[in-house]
Amino acid sequence: MSKQDHIDALIEAGEFTAADKLIAEYLSAGTLPTDQQAYYSFQRERLDRVRNDFVATREEVWTYIQEYYPEVTDEDMERWERERSLEVMLLDGEKRYFEWAGRNLFRIDKEMKRIWTEAHPDDTITSGAGAGLDLDVHNAQIIEAAVSSKQLYVEPRRLSIKQSLSVDADAVPAGEIVRCWIPYPRLIPGRQEAITLLASAPNEHTLAPPDAMQRTIYFEKQGVAGVKTHFSVEYELSTHGVYQEIDPEQVTELKNRASLEEFLSEVEPHIVFTPALKELSASIVGDEQNPYRKAQLLFAWIDGNIPWASAREYSSIQCIPEYAYTNGHGDCGIQTLLFITLCRMNGIPARWQSGWELQPPKDSMHDWGMIYFEPFGWVPMDITYGLRKSEDNKLKWFYLSGMDSYRIIYNDDISQAFTPPKTHFRSETVDSQRGEAEWKGGNLYFDQWRWKFEWEVLEQ
Repeated sequence: MSKQDHIDALIEAGEFTAADKLIAEYLSAGTLPTDQQAYYSFQRERLDRVRNDFVATREEVWTYIQEYYPEVTDEDMERWERERSLEVMLLDGEKRYFEWAGRNLFRIDKEMKRIWTEAHPDDTITSGAGAGLDLDVHNAQIIEAAVSSKQLYVEPRRLSIKQSLSVDADAVPAGEIVRCWIPYPRLIPGRQEAITLLASAPNEHTLAPPDAMQRTIYFEKQGVAGVKTHFSVEYELSTHGVYQEIDPEQVTELKNRASLEEFLSEVEPHIVFTPALKELSASIVGDEQNPYRKAQLLFAWIDGNIPWASAREYSSIQCIPEYAYTNGHGDCGIQTLLFITLCRMNGIPARWQSGWELQPPKDSMHDWGMIYFEPFGWVPMDITYGLRKSEDNKLKWFYLSGMDSYRIIYNDDISQAFTPPKTHFRSETVDSQRGEAEWKGGNLYFDQWRWKFEWEVLEQ
């Protein structure tokens, strides 16, 4: 067995301590091939991140479930684990549960979801009872404005944003320089414009180019003993809703496939056309040839079969779309990467987009994407918002060619270099929404700093 196979086998078996020790030995001895050294250096980091995510005990998960389902049994627990409704791992011989496993059970298992919904009728991640923004009303206004004006970008909103990142006191030795990257909105003509920087702390900063694929504002500050190291930025921007009406009968095969090849290709480790995903794709699409109708089939399948659930840190997952299919659930980014991968497998260009979503008075980090239909071009899509419950087909399929006005776009691709580049491993290896921090001694992971996101919708 090769060194790599030995390490991989230990990781697969959950023998993290042994795997970590073996990687350390190989790295210190310099016996790993050069192209494998960086990979396995990050594997050591990844093992720690998995441990950080899988911190719940069986007793803790049982107690949580029992609060809403008093009759829970050992057989239930075993069944939910087999069905992957309860996310669990055997780590160094001890069964550990994902920290949100209990709550996720009531999102993934259909019967448990029914029980939760009965107990929490106002609990929803999109519009509905208790939401300040009636999303379907807003989207109907976008459709009406776009169709009547024959404009793609409509219903503008002016937003004021303040985002901050504070590194814990003494997370770095006094006098050392802390490097910080906070996300900053991309300039996207028509969609996201009039970006005005109002203030930053520290005042001295480096702002990435307007078209940077993962745009940031960068700071440096010296750490002080016993004091948090604080960074912040304030700005305003104008965002627009989007809607492109799609007539499936007008959708054709790509006329210039070569110019779109990068959006049809595999990108390891996450956009990979694995045998399991190829089989899944064939079962969903069947004999359908129309690109838009293929996309509809894929969109509807994920909407109906991969429920949203709180997710592990992406850096702890080896291949995100494969994880989504194997486990039968995922959060917005996991759902989106699965959809992008399936679209590309079927010759439909698709790419990542992400930042923050607002549903006044609510907000959250969010991932969605863009999809290309000939001859209509690039249009937004959001698989997490999925099929809307409406008899109106335009509204029902809104999130396959439209977007609400309350999105702040930081990223138009995954895993892109920052400006200036980060020296050490990123905490979030796929996306950039909370920020990143490091010092010369290494990366500062999420548990070593705090972030805050504040916003206001301004008068037009």
